[in-house]
Amino acid sequence: MTLKVDDLKVYYRTLAGDVKALDGVSFEIADGEIMGLAGESGCGKTTLGKALIRMDGRMRHMGGSVHLDDREMPIADHSAMQDFRFKEVSLIPQYAMSAMNPTRKIGRMIKELLASRGESYREIEPELLRRLKLVGLDTEVLKRYPIELSGGMKQRVVLVLSTLLDPSLLIGDEVTSALDVSSQKAVSRALVEFRDREFVQSMVVITHDISVLYQIADTIMVMYAGHLAEKADTETIINRPLHPYTKALIGALPEVGVRYDERQSLEGIPGRPPGLLDPPQGCRFRARCPLADDECLEVPPFAEVEPGHSVACWKVG
Repeated sequence: MTLKVDDLKVYYRTLAGDVKALDGVSFEIADGEIMGLAGESGCGKTTLGKALIRMDGRMRHMGGSVHLDDREMPIADHSAMQDFRFKEVSLIPQYAMSAMNPTRKIGRMIKELLASRGESYREIEPELLRRLKLVGLDTEVLKRYPIELSGGMKQRVVLVLSTLLDPSLLIGDEVTSALDVSSQKAVSRALVEFRDREFVQSMVVITHDISVLYQIADTIMVMYAGHLAEKADTETIINRPLHPYTKALIGALPEVGVRYDERQSLEGIPGRPPGLLDPPQGCRFRARCPLADDECLEVPPFAEVEPGHSVACWKVG
């Protein structure tokens, strides 16, 4: 087992109070698994990704634990996590194309990052050059500034950079959202190839675009308002979802080859997610759910309904 998360709670402190961004999240990721993490904006996807590597100083760890390869990570301690970052767990951040230092050439930036982790650039350089070629980049990119690269090229450089030390877990946050279709395909293919070549053991790919996950993910986990809604293998989530929220998300996706008009249109999800300063009682999807009743005033457990398929809904059994 690569990753085990148990009852993780992460809040953000604000002047108005604590925002309960993650409120008791438990799941596991196996060796070799690419898990997609989906949901609307504000559901807690990015917070979960950052919590696993402790990359945001505003976070307050309120409870729960994270074990990576049977070793507990000190996610409550920003400084202690320094020994894990890049070597054990690595992150491709949201807006990664803007994450590189614009005043440094790519090669110099990589040298400085490796030095900060006590690694020798000279020893790692042959593998760096090999991986650049694997993602379709000429080694000349090391002599260029970030501004000289296209968006897709920058994203592939960040992918290579984030996996140079073969971390057990890679977290990719919206890695394809700002790319054109051809670049999305190249980056998606590179993610799968890096897993297959065991440059990383497992991945969490965070996105609002479920169609991307359908191409690369082994499993998909759906979040809503700081809670887990459903987790299963990709085919099950896409074709046989059980949670009303997952069904609504899938129902909002256009089908390839289908032409929509006023008689056959895509349906959105009525309402909007609740505020997490003061989340509602019970199931957090209750106000938007067509199946909701008084039973939903209690928080449903995230329980396995069949092997490998877990759902948090009183109406599923």
